[in-house]
Amino acid sequence: MARYGRIAALMRKELTQFLRARSMLALILYLYTGEVIMCTYAMSFDVRNLPTVFADLARTAESRALVQDFGASGYFKITRTAATDAEVAAVLDRGEALAAVVIPPEFSRQLAQGKPATVQLLLDGSNANTASVAQGYAQRIVQNFAMQRAGPHLAVGPPPVEHRPRVWYNSELDYRHFMVLSMMSLAGMMVGVITAAAGVVREKESGTVEQLLVTPVSPGEMIAAKMAPPLLFGLIALFPSLLVAAAFGVPLRGSLLLFMLFSGAFLLSSLGIGILVAAVADTLQQALLISFLILFPFLFLSGTIVPLESMPIGLQYLAELSPLRHYMDAVLGLFLKGVGLDVLWPRLAAMLAIGIALLALSVGRFRRRLG
Repeated sequence: MARYGRIAALMRKELTQFLRARSMLALILYLYTGEVIMCTYAMSFDVRNLPTVFADLARTAESRALVQDFGASGYFKITRTAATDAEVAAVLDRGEALAAVVIPPEFSRQLAQGKPATVQLLLDGSNANTASVAQGYAQRIVQNFAMQRAGPHLAVGPPPVEHRPRVWYNSELDYRHFMVLSMMSLAGMMVGVITAAAGVVREKESGTVEQLLVTPVSPGEMIAAKMAPPLLFGLIALFPSLLVAAAFGVPLRGSLLLFMLFSGAFLLSSLGIGILVAAVADTLQQALLISFLILFPFLFLSGTIVPLESMPIGLQYLAELSPLRHYMDAVLGLFLKGVGLDVLWPRLAAMLAIGIALLALSVGRFRRRLG
């Protein structure tokens, strides 16, 4: 009986300590509620509202009806119109649309003459999964349009409208290209967040952070020194990952120097997240738990798991706060599209802004601790 009493006393003590850790309780509650709700809303593998540019070169009632069918399907969202092939190419290069539908000038004339009319579908293949799904949707829309035009004669003749899909940037829709680049980006984020958080919290646990903060070293200088090693080795580690990408046949069509520049900005923002986590957490356990709590939403809000366009509009705005979302766009643009700074500068600016804001919050937090 005495043994059971000791065990009960120990359990009461542990329960009391556990309940005192209110931040930990809040995190556990969030994992079982907030994150479940967010993932349920966000993680749909259907492709909906895919940004699409339309080039209606026929400008007839038939072509407008086909445009309306695409827009009303819910799968494609007409975000831009173009008058030339060059405009269509520019919109796809800038990432402002992930699909393009080009209706040729002779579209209605061919329909009137009973000849098969063609509609060209261009897809951004940098995300092979999204492009593959969108291709199926487009085929279904065109087939339905053709059936409405042909009526009962469709079964005995060729379809009056055909769609000719063409995939840009990843013509074979090789999903490994997207996966290799996604994993490289995710590795950079994990290295930045966890190494920075663990490095600072370890010193907080040993009490050396307080010793540093009472010296002439400012919080900003201490944070800069803490960030230097993981930033340097994070950049060096990119080179073996480039060899892995090359082994899987992933082309680097853009500039290597730009890739290093964008990677440096991304690591800066990731380290900023890690430093802010360290400023909030008191123990390594708390830091790791908060880090994983943050990493998972950043992962699925980056577009690496499900297309951002399929998420509710609120989550799409929230995704703009994720440096991983901007880095993924930049990496896909540099590797698969071969675009440059003139197209990708908004991504660079967003990552730098996020990194600077996070580091400013961290410095403020450490200053309050010193005060």
